[in-house]
Amino acid sequence: MPPRRSYDQYCSAARALDLVGDRWTLLIVRELLAGPRRYTDLHADLPGVSTDVLASRLRDMERDGLATRRRLPPPGAASVYELTDRGRELLPVLQALGEWGQADLGERRPTDAVRAHWFALPLLRQLDGEGLVEVRLEEGYFHLNAGAEDGPVYGDGPAPGEPDARLVLDTGTCTAIGRGELSLAQAVGEGRVEVSGEGTLAKALRDT
Repeated sequence: MPPRRSYDQYCSAARALDLVGDRWTLLIVRELLAGPRRYTDLHADLPGVSTDVLASRLRDMERDGLATRRRLPPPGAASVYELTDRGRELLPVLQALGEWGQADLGERRPTDAVRAHWFALPLLRQLDGEGLVEVRLEEGYFHLNAGAEDGPVYGDGPAPGEPDARLVLDTGTCTAIGRGELSLAQAVGEGRVEVSGEGTLAKALRDT
């Protein structure tokens, strides 16, 4: 494997960019925050990345201690990639970038791809507390593990267990939240988000 390129600057920001500054790396982290993923799943949810670039970035992330690869036991018998603890520490970095960039999101362009779970991190920023949250959009379901210190931060599909809160909202409302035009609390108060469940998160949202 070729040596890692470096800015050769004695600066922590430069050192961080040595590791995650290449194109696609942080978006791979975004996908792996959902838990172990197969290469084919990563490629499907990163439209626009070439197979060569994806493979190269994953090798770099393994080398740099951000991700690991392991083989699932039968009957899965597939290789999956997952974040290390060091890689998972990039969650607040992604959240800060997302919050900083929401002013530039604008209207969806004809060339823009979208996946339902890409709304997970913006919604996660709006949740104050801990618990399992199921979110239903027109594009599909996903779930969030608010406040989780380990394990997947979010995942596709319905919640794997009884959620503390269920949120039903349309794509326009979710997009407005993602752009920073509307808070989740405001959307609930205006009746644009249906909240159900008996967990503390659901009760807190209904009381806003």
